[in-house]
Amino acid sequence: MTGRARVLLAAALLAAGPGLAGAQDAPDEGRELLGDAETGQKALRQYACTTCHVVPGIVGASVHVGPPLEGMATRRYIAGVLPNRPENMIRWLMDPQEVDPLSAMPDLGVTPEHARDIAAYLYGLD
Repeated sequence: MTGRARVLLAAALLAAGPGLAGAQDAPDEGRELLGDAETGQKALRQYACTTCHVVPGIVGASVHVGPPLEGMATRRYIAGVLPNRPENMIRWLMDPQEVDPLSAMPDLGVTPEHARDIAAYLYGLD
């Protein structure tokens, strides 16, 4: 399935209602996959995430092309495509272009360990 087809499928599932595509799943499921939030905050700086995103607790640029990352734990979807679960967040952080080739989110070479740590930090944001 192409990235465009995945985006269209996700949009259709979103419109169909919360019972599809794991939309009822909470990010709390799979928390054992997550790493260390403090290390995740450092990794967010290392990968310069604040160049494109407002990230609570981290000072960054004043012009942002990506969405603010506050409240990630309460969002239903990651990038409007993936149900918001830890394994999907880790997948997205490691290879956003594989998930959605049309995304502006670049592949930053985030390691699996850093992805788990960053996800732990993001899920701790209110």
